[in-house]
Parts: sequence; C-alpha cells; structure tokens
Amino acid sequence: MLVSSVGSSLALYALLGLVLFFVVVLISCIRIVPQSQEFVIERLGKYWASWGSGLHILLPFIDRIAKRVSLKEQVVDFKPQPVITKDNVTMQIDTVVYYQVTDAKLFTYGVERPIAAIDNLSATTLRNIVGEMELDATLTSRDIINTKITSVLDKASDKWGIKVNRVELKNILPPAEIQRAMEKQMKAERERREAILQAEGQKRSEILIAEGKRQAEILAAEAEKQATILRAEAAKERQVREAEGQAEAIVMVQKALADGIRLLNESAPTDKIIALKSLEAFAKAADGQATKIIIPSEIQGIAGLAASLRDVLRD
Repeated sequence: MLVSSVGSSLALYALLGLVLFFVVVLISCIRIVPQSQEFVIERLGKYWASWGSGLHILLPFIDRIAKRVSLKEQVVDFKPQPVITKDNVTMQIDTVVYYQVTDAKLFTYGVERPIAAIDNLSATTLRNIVGEMELDATLTSRDIINTKITSVLDKASDKWGIKVNRVELKNILPPAEIQRAMEKQMKAERERREAILQAEGQKRSEILIAEGKRQAEILAAEAEKQATILRAEAAKERQVREAEGQAEAIVMVQKALADGIRLLNESAPTDKIIALKSLEAFAKAADGQATKIIIPSEIQGIAGLAASLRDVLRD
C-alpha cells in the first residue's frame, strides 16, 4: 500500500511538472512586436516571415527571431574622412546620414554590417565628388555635394532594404595654413567692403547735399516768380481800377454837362445869359496856362454889365 501510494504521488508530481513545462513553453512562444519594428523570423534556419507590430506565436524549437529591425528614421554620424580636392588640398570632412529601413528581409540578408557598408560607400562617393572640385568650390557648394551623395547612396542601398533620405556635410576642415590664409583673405575683403561702403556713403551724402541746394534754389526761384506774377497782377488790377474810376468820372462829368445843357434848354435862356455862360467858360479857360485870351466884343459888353451889376449889389 505504501509503495503504491508513493508511486501515485510521483506520477502526480511528474504530471504537474509536465503541465507546468508546457505552460512555460507556451508563454515563451508568445511574442509582441512593438510599433515601428519588424521581427525577421526563420523556420528551421530559413527565412519564414517578417512580423509587423502586434501579437504573434512562435513555434518552439522550430522558429526563431533572426533580427529585430527598427523602421524609424535613424541618424548616423560618420567620422571625418581625408579628402583631396582638385587643387591638391587635403581636407577633413565628416558626414551625417539620415536613413530608414524599408525592407527588413533585405536589411537582414542583403549585406553584412549595412551601416559599415553605408559609411564606406559615403566616404568613397565623397572623395570622388570633392576630387573634381577646387577648394573654394568645395567650401561654397555644400548643397550640391549633399545632393550628389544622397543620390548615389540611395540608389546603392535599395538592394539592402535601406532608404537614404538625406546626407549632410557636418564639418569641412582645411589645413591650418589654408585656414590662416582664408582668415587673412576674409579680413582684407571686409576692409575693402568697409572702404567701399564709406566711399559710397560719402558719395550719397554729397549727392544729397547738392540735391538739397538745387531744390532750395529751384524753390527760391519759383517763389520769386510767383511773387513777380502776384505783383504784376496787383499792379494790373490797380491800373484797371484807376481806369475804371477815371472812366466813371468822365461819364459823370459828361452826364453833368448834359444835365446842365438840358436844364438851360428847358429854361429858354436869353442871349445875355448865353453870353454870360460863355464868359464863365472863358474864365475857366483863363485858369490854365494860357497867357492871352481873345474875347469877342459882345461878350465884353456883357462882362461890363456883369461888373456893374456886381458893384450895385455890393453897395
């Protein structure tokens, strides 16, 4: 009885151990692939599938994860490379490559150490491009060099499952003596530009001063012209007013004379009165510059009569 009881207990423990083993194996076969990643799966040593994000079951002892691949864009900063320009100047240039894995299978099986392959390819391409350019062109043509390297790397890395999005030249370091020469050249260029700016400023200042004087003279002449025109118009208006006044005076005098003649005609004057009026007219004529006046005899008699009447009235 005791032996059978012990045997039953051992069988039970063995069963429990076996169940626990299968549970552990089952749990270990569950794989969760994170977002922006892919798992490359091999079955019996051969490529089987590429798992995207989510829950997957791995067959125990048959399937294995060959590589975990990130699909995010990545940045690699490669060390400086010695490059010789067309005019035999050796420079140190380091590049930064932005790439992204587009095919996990090709990335896993396309090339051994793909990042090292990109590094070597970028260095070779950089030497080829810069070797056809002179120093000055190299320093001022970063965009052109970046574009050419990006095009070459992108085309070559397609079969590796890699997309090269961008390549940037991080630093371009010419030799120390070249740097000193460039600094002197830049200093001389700045001094030249400063001298040009000063001369240009002086020139513009003189031009503005001359322009201001010319404008002032033009304005003064214009003001004098306007003043002369206004004085002439004022004098013309004054003459017109004087002429109009004289014309009105003449009209009034003539009107008065006409009224006097009309009154005389209406009063039917005698010959003596007419002769007396003639005498008054001669008297007015005598007020002028004449030195000799000839008076008719009829008027002389009338004059004597007028003098007698004046004496009588005076007494």
